[in-house]
Amino acid sequence: MNRQQGGKGKGKPSGRGNGNKRFTSYARGNAPIKKSNPQGKSSGNSDEIRLNKYVANSGMCSRREADVHIATGLVSVNGKVITEMGYKVKVGDEVRYDGVRINPEKKAYVLLNKPKGFATTTSEGKGRTVMDLVANATNSRIKPIGRLGRNSKGLLLFTNDDAVANKFTNSKNGVARLFHIELDKNLKLEDLKKIQNGFKVEGKLIEVEEISYIDGASKKEIGLKIKNTGNTIIRTIFEHFKYDILSLDCVAIGHLTKKDIPRGHWKHLTEQELSTLMML
Repeated sequence: MNRQQGGKGKGKPSGRGNGNKRFTSYARGNAPIKKSNPQGKSSGNSDEIRLNKYVANSGMCSRREADVHIATGLVSVNGKVITEMGYKVKVGDEVRYDGVRINPEKKAYVLLNKPKGFATTTSEGKGRTVMDLVANATNSRIKPIGRLGRNSKGLLLFTNDDAVANKFTNSKNGVARLFHIELDKNLKLEDLKKIQNGFKVEGKLIEVEEISYIDGASKKEIGLKIKNTGNTIIRTIFEHFKYDILSLDCVAIGHLTKKDIPRGHWKHLTEQELSTLMML
């Protein structure tokens, strides 16, 4: 960041946000989820799993202990308390243990460097989607956190871990994402300061963490850090000040960067990367 950056008393961002040019289908192959059998009886469907095994696989307890918890009414399926031994559920059922939703799948954390031309959606019939790019990453039913537009590129995190996903949903205490943005014309210094200081659109306050020009580039190129999972908010910001976005690239999510991840490729987070992410 150079001396023309805006600021909220936060100073320069570290490393990846220093204002220079370096600002530098659910997984395919899963069977479709079918309607659950209300009687919990086996129909020979391989999608079914005994409730005690489901609970045990979630890591909450052993299968023997799960039987005890089920018998005492601590487990519910799709909102109904189940005490029947041998009850079977589907992978897509909502199972709760002592009020907390549980998941029998292995937790997965996949970081994709998204290229242009792929929609961020888990829906079918949308053409090429990011789920096609991570189809072979895991058998767990991961989904993207937030979104990048079809013509946007950069980092996108996928997981089936609600605790991680929830860290991104709070615009105040969430995880910041860093974007390299190219506009159709130079960003006026007065507009940069207005964006940094926060402004209202239709009565809603819009705030960013940091914004700056990129050293060594024209004032069309901007670095923007924001705690918001959507990409629509970024377009709203610049449209409000009469700028069009020509290019949008997410270059960092918290401490995670694109290093060693070519465009269109993905990687699994390491234990250290996950641990650091959860501490942000």
